[in-house]
Amino acid sequence: MDASWTALLIALVGVAGTLGAALLTQSRADRTKRMELQAAAEQRREERAHAAELLRVEQARQAQQESLERRRTCYITLNTAARQYVTSMTNHVHALLRGEDVVTSLEKLETARLTYRDSHSESQMIVPDAVARTAGEAKRRLNATYGKLRDYATDPSTYAEELAAMEARLHEEVWPYLRAMKRSMRTDLGVDD
Repeated sequence: MDASWTALLIALVGVAGTLGAALLTQSRADRTKRMELQAAAEQRREERAHAAELLRVEQARQAQQESLERRRTCYITLNTAARQYVTSMTNHVHALLRGEDVVTSLEKLETARLTYRDSHSESQMIVPDAVARTAGEAKRRLNATYGKLRDYATDPSTYAEELAAMEARLHEEVWPYLRAMKRSMRTDLGVDD
């Protein structure tokens, strides 16, 4: 009986070893599979995070491009309106000096002034501070000159000397500020001189 118990014990150990090996192998396989799944899940998370980052970067780039395009359009409108305003002032000065077609030139001047005012108002909502400062200074110069021109227009004969000097005054007191405004706009847009 002793030998049979030994044989039975050996058989049980063999069966237990075989079953244990199978369980151990299955356990290892399950753990390996879990690790693979975790690694795959981590990789998917990283890929999603990378895709989200790329999307964020692209959206930021697109927003920056749209902002640049919006500012460019605003700058073109503001610069054009300012130049037309000065041109209308110059034309009105000439009309006052000649005494010809003053009403029409005044209407054109008012239209140019209102167009400039509207474009300047729009720019206040769009442009960065550096450009807003130079645009504001140009606006003050334009409006001060416009005010003087309106005063002179009340009686052109009394202000003949002032009207004659007005064109030079526009070149000395207004155009430099318009050029400074244009330079600041070009700088903001990244346009090289």
